[in-house]
Amino acid sequence: MLLLAVDTSGKNGSLALARVTSGQSQIDILETVPLTGGAFSAQLVPSIAALLEKHGHGKRDLGGFAVVSGPGSFTGLRVGLAAIKGLAEALEKPIVAISLLEAVARGSRVSGRVLALLDAGRGDVYVGDYEVYPEVCMHSERLLSRDEFVSEARRGGDRLVVMADGALAEILRAAGVRVELIEYPSSAVIARLGSEHLQRGQTVRPEDLEANYIRRSDAEIFAKPR
Repeated sequence: MLLLAVDTSGKNGSLALARVTSGQSQIDILETVPLTGGAFSAQLVPSIAALLEKHGHGKRDLGGFAVVSGPGSFTGLRVGLAAIKGLAEALEKPIVAISLLEAVARGSRVSGRVLALLDAGRGDVYVGDYEVYPEVCMHSERLLSRDEFVSEARRGGDRLVVMADGALAEILRAAGVRVELIEYPSSAVIARLGSEHLQRGQTVRPEDLEANYIRRSDAEIFAKPR
């Protein structure tokens, strides 16, 4: 089965095309393609078509989709989710929604309970509390101020914090937080997670696919009460 993975959650995004064999944990990543931020709406569908054509396939050869559902850029997430919704509905194929925080948590070299961290801007962080062995289990995902997080991390003892932001990692280490720095999860990582979710039947219908923003939009935050 061919699986298409899409990530448009950040400043830059990517696609991955993978071949998945039912019942096997390993998948074959055929290719990953970078997407430049700021123009996802213009790039995404043509890039998918070009990737499939390059490997001798058409969209009807796709057997499923994995897409990052958040947290991240409001505009970027909407573009990626809308494209996958349209393709999955037209082709009647399953979708797996992947939290970027789960992808970060799975990047750790240790097993057990970890805190996955993403910079949310404005002095805030997205925090995912995950168990990563033997299967992924999400306990919570929250938005905290950086100071709130440092305070909680110190009270929480020696819990490992997994993240891909080097500058923020140094700040947290200086504050006494135990940090593991990993590479930012690529769409190949999203494809591997998507394959695992697919084999466990953890899919969503196109009409049920929603963004996992965690943070409210500016329009919601600054809306005047009626």
